[in-house]
Amino acid sequence: MEPATRDKLQSTKGGASETELKEFAVRPTNSPDAVRTVTIVTPVANMPRAARNSDLEKLGGKANCGLTEVSMRAIYPITRFYNVGMGFKSFFFALFAMLSVASYADSKRACNDLLGKVPGVTMSMCNATKLTDLQARSVQERTIWGQDVVADDAKLRVLVVGGIHGDEMSSSALVLHWIKLASQPPADIKMPVHWRFVPTLNPDGLFARPPRRTNANGVDLNRNFPTPNWARDARTYWEGRTRKDPRRWPGKNPLSEPESRFMVAQMDSFKPNLIVSVHAPYGVLDFDGPSVPPSKLGRLYLDQVGIFPGSLGNYAGVHKGVPVVTIELPQAARTPQEAEIRQMWLDLMRWTDQRLGQGEPKMP
Repeated sequence: MEPATRDKLQSTKGGASETELKEFAVRPTNSPDAVRTVTIVTPVANMPRAARNSDLEKLGGKANCGLTEVSMRAIYPITRFYNVGMGFKSFFFALFAMLSVASYADSKRACNDLLGKVPGVTMSMCNATKLTDLQARSVQERTIWGQDVVADDAKLRVLVVGGIHGDEMSSSALVLHWIKLASQPPADIKMPVHWRFVPTLNPDGLFARPPRRTNANGVDLNRNFPTPNWARDARTYWEGRTRKDPRRWPGKNPLSEPESRFMVAQMDSFKPNLIVSVHAPYGVLDFDGPSVPPSKLGRLYLDQVGIFPGSLGNYAGVHKGVPVVTIELPQAARTPQEAEIRQMWLDLMRWTDQRLGQGEPKMP
């Protein structure tokens, strides 16, 4: 380790000792094509939180659960992440432990934030979802959290998203409840499914005071998807049909917002056979795209209300050919009872198994 690097680390409050630097320093290799990164892990159990989140973050690191991970780019080309005295088995065990701790810390942080905003969700239930960072950020740099639940030999891929509108808090709560149920599929379901859950696509709207439909740029994300003739139809609809309602502004351009771009990226990479979009508070079931729609989910009955320029149902269901089930819960600030949540889930799974399990619809 270069002297300047050692001095910088040791000058940090509560920083690494000479022994720790020798123990954890990653030795560079001579490979010219290796990634130019070095990771140094030092104990910080006694380091004041303020010091962890200031001095160490200047070095590009972050503090989690008594460990500080400092990532410094363009210092060493490396391909090995273990010292000479550490065997492969010990190294990978230690790495797995660190990743598990970091994952738990991320999930707990997400739940601490959500608990005061999302109705009908307890801390223990939220923590059990083990939310992970989907490596996407909102306009205000808030994390977009999610979780995958994957059955063995999964043939179908289903993307479930809530909180497209920040003031529809019950939609986020429903998705969190369904993460728990997805790990316990009923015995009569034959087709294994890979579920991807995104409880809150619009965290900026959710955490606004009061919560609001639009994102931090004032854009209605469910009017920002690139449907055909968006430039003509989206503004015409907004001006004529909504009378320039600011809650339904489609934005200046399609996909102008990071949250809507994230959804399209998910469609491109995850390639869902079905999208379930959860909203509130109209108390109906809507459907766009191919296949026969479900007649009901729980107490919600099918009532296809049409399509809108820039909506997810229009873009994915009509334009891309991916079935979109849109759930409109009866209330935005109150989550349905547990029995109703479960019944909606069972009805969705059985419809998915019967209608989509017979074949595997593909995105065009």
